[in-house]
Amino acid sequence: MTRRLIPPERYAFGASLASLQAPNGDPCVRVTGAELWMAARTPDGPGTFHLAREGGELVAEAFGPGAGWLLDRADAIAGLRDDVSGFPAVARAHPVVHDLARTFAGLRLPATGLVFHRVLRAILEQKVTGVEAFRAYRKICRKFGEPAPGPRDLLLPPDPAAIAASPYWMFHPLGVEQRRTQALLRAAREAGRLERCADAAEATRRLTALPGIGPWTAAEVVRVAYGDADAVSVGDYHVPNTVAWALAGEARGTDERMLELLEPFRGHRGRVCDLLAHGGIGAPRFGPRMPVRSFARF
Repeated sequence: MTRRLIPPERYAFGASLASLQAPNGDPCVRVTGAELWMAARTPDGPGTFHLAREGGELVAEAFGPGAGWLLDRADAIAGLRDDVSGFPAVARAHPVVHDLARTFAGLRLPATGLVFHRVLRAILEQKVTGVEAFRAYRKICRKFGEPAPGPRDLLLPPDPAAIAASPYWMFHPLGVEQRRTQALLRAAREAGRLERCADAAEATRRLTALPGIGPWTAAEVVRVAYGDADAVSVGDYHVPNTVAWALAGEARGTDERMLELLEPFRGHRGRVCDLLAHGGIGAPRFGPRMPVRSFARF
């Protein structure tokens, strides 16, 4: 099953889809500058999605029982449903954002429509270093994943039912302490309701109603699952400082200051944060980095 898509001018394939892949060897997703492979648990069953450049087009193909569902969403997964038509005018509110908007005009936000896979990653990334989070993510995917349909050696993301049926102690050797494990187990039990949310607003309400899931986690989920360009990761360790430094020249910023500075970009506040990251902008660092730990050894 295949589908052909016409990308916008200057479409940045790899940069737009990079958020779908966890760094350092994602067992479920692989992204390069011209190709995406993604295993998924869709409402119609397991599937594998492949997207590749072919001349001036994007060619999407899919495998498995979920192939039809994935192809129906091919344009959304590629970020082609991301409406940026009003953003250039909004970006003029600040010269840094205006320059970044022009430099990265080909960036688009994907919208996978797949909630729990992103919830898994977001919970594991709570309050730990990226190294710790991605290491635990890979271990959990390998323990609970199953071979995905299609020609590539991908694993399907963990089945929420299998996660929900597992005791806490099973996750400790995988590098996840009790607090994040309990949040993950709660989300897994509610995965069916989460996947049926109509939009980012409903998903945010349902997610933040679960103990252990706050605005940061919800924003990380809806920005990718629904392509929510306004989702701001409130509570992030770095983002408030980055925004304060880029938009006001202040080396440190609070969540409140970040939201104040982003207010002129409402509707695209998350997009602005992404642009700052793509532009390599970061606040000055003071003091040592957060240490990398191994919860499996505690």
